[in-house]
Amino acid sequence: MAEEAAEHRREGRVSLVSKVSDDLRRRIVEGELSVGEKLPSEAELTRHYAVSRTVVREAIAALRYENMVEPRQGAGVFVRNNRPAGGSPFPLADTARISSIIEILELRAAVEIEAAALAAQRRSPAQEEAIMERYDDINALIAEGRPTLEADRAFHLAIADATNNPRFREFLELLGPSAIPRAMLQPGRETATKEYLLQIQEEHRRIAEAVSARDEDAARQAMRVHLIGSQQRYRARLRPQG
Repeated sequence: MAEEAAEHRREGRVSLVSKVSDDLRRRIVEGELSVGEKLPSEAELTRHYAVSRTVVREAIAALRYENMVEPRQGAGVFVRNNRPAGGSPFPLADTARISSIIEILELRAAVEIEAAALAAQRRSPAQEEAIMERYDDINALIAEGRPTLEADRAFHLAIADATNNPRFREFLELLGPSAIPRAMLQPGRETATKEYLLQIQEEHRRIAEAVSARDEDAARQAMRVHLIGSQQRYRARLRPQG
């Protein structure tokens, strides 16, 4: 029963995301929101559609995949195109193949290790605070026994934002669910044990503290340990169990 309830909640959220993205897409295509125009703020969209901020963010991400909107640092999200164009250039990892998940993690490592160093070099006090808040969010969810998937993704996006290079965020958003592999293994459910989550969170702590201390080398190393460690944890699943 609990699993069914969780699945219903997931389906309900997905339905809300589709509802919001479909309506925004319609408004753009029909000219109600013209090319170059700024979208209503996240708070305004949340109130207008009576949904959570997470739903609004996912709906906007869907439009970004279609090249219809683009974020501008410190200014908001603007209409870029009034016709949908393709989707994410990154296909989802094939969760039936652990090797496919490892490929995505290797790609993330190539980008995020340097992103962590840039974040340590460039982060503002507000961005530092945002990283720490996302870290605290994960702690609270672990303590409550609630899923951490979205909070985990938000933590990595906060690191990307602190580079002050919007391409890093765009890269992670283009990866979509592939960015956090366990989100695809059992969608809508937390698949990790508390022990595993605490291990991951310890790795997050080291990244956050290095960025806070403006220690580029430590930030680079902490992100390397985190993402290379994730690869190793998935490779362990490929080994025969004795």
